[in-house]
Amino acid sequence: MARVSAPDPFAPAKLGPITLRNRIIKAATFEGATPRRVVTDRLIDFHRRVAEGGVGMSTVAYCAVSPDGTTDGRQIVLTDDAAPGLRKLTDAIHAEGAAAGAQIGHAGPVASPAGTKHSALSPSRLRTPAFYKTRAATETDLTRVREDFAQGARVAVEAGFDALEVHLGHNYLLSSFLSPRLNKRDDRWGGSLENRARFPREVIRAVRGAAGRGVAVTAKLNMEDGVRGGLQVDESIEVAKMLQDDGALDALELTGGSSLLNPMYLFRGDVPRKEFGATMPTALRIGFRLVGRRYFREYPFSEGFFLPNARRFREALDMPLILLGGINKLETINRGLADGFEFVAMARALLREPDLIRRMRSGAASEATCIHCNKCMPTIYRGTHCALDAPTS
Repeated sequence: MARVSAPDPFAPAKLGPITLRNRIIKAATFEGATPRRVVTDRLIDFHRRVAEGGVGMSTVAYCAVSPDGTTDGRQIVLTDDAAPGLRKLTDAIHAEGAAAGAQIGHAGPVASPAGTKHSALSPSRLRTPAFYKTRAATETDLTRVREDFAQGARVAVEAGFDALEVHLGHNYLLSSFLSPRLNKRDDRWGGSLENRARFPREVIRAVRGAAGRGVAVTAKLNMEDGVRGGLQVDESIEVAKMLQDDGALDALELTGGSSLLNPMYLFRGDVPRKEFGATMPTALRIGFRLVGRRYFREYPFSEGFFLPNARRFREALDMPLILLGGINKLETINRGLADGFEFVAMARALLREPDLIRRMRSGAASEATCIHCNKCMPTIYRGTHCALDAPTS
């Protein structure tokens, strides 16, 4: 499905019912700026600077649909109490000319009970690498979570978001249902791929129903989990076809890796084990030294590292796709668009240089200065920032 020539990355483009001023999206990366689960001035400034810097849309992450759906109790929860702050946030993004997106999801087995004060949900009971046990979701749980997604979507739309991104990646709850390694159920929610995809599909339809047709709805889908026995590319393509046929999505953003089992598969580059260890209580550091190398595996960075797998999805699908993964150069943006991807999403590059897109458009820059050290990853516990530069307040 390659195009004859790449569209202009800086020209306006349609994403479902909305129009973005260009084809570059700030990907959802947890900002570490919501210790009380509501919007703060720091979070507003984080996205205001990215919007001012020229992106077509800035995606707020991570917005949980319920308190037990946060990873550690410190993410925004999409309740009516959060709505006034969210409106201030979307107003700030809109004032800079960008659209506002909200990533919505439920952490499932990735959630830490110590932080959420709730047991972690998963398709099947399991023991996580952090040595806590999850609870297998009941029918009552699934009904409640599905409604939580719908209610969260209503709150986000009321707060002024232009787009909602449903999190189907990284072995969060919906992704864990897709994984044959994590989903061992023998009821209608497990077993065959169609059964494993049933709950994520129902959630997406619920989100679309709640959001209406005036808001873009996308999903962030794992192409593969990056773990033995997890979701692989062939099955994920079939899931993507199901989502395309359902007609509830305006685009898919393609990702990979498991926050539960293999987080570096998503990031690639240097592994900041020492920095992660320093964020932990002293009592846990010895254990982390023993398991850290096995948990944080090493994957050399390469530009556009998800592009080979993403091309397989592009060949199999007609729906709009968003390319993600190690995009640092204008050349890579143009290559992805020439290959038929409608949008590209960037994260770490914009963390260090929020104004990168504006400078690319003016010709002042052709690539990011990010060196993929990944030392930004441990900063999520005190406000996400590039560790090579002074953090902003």
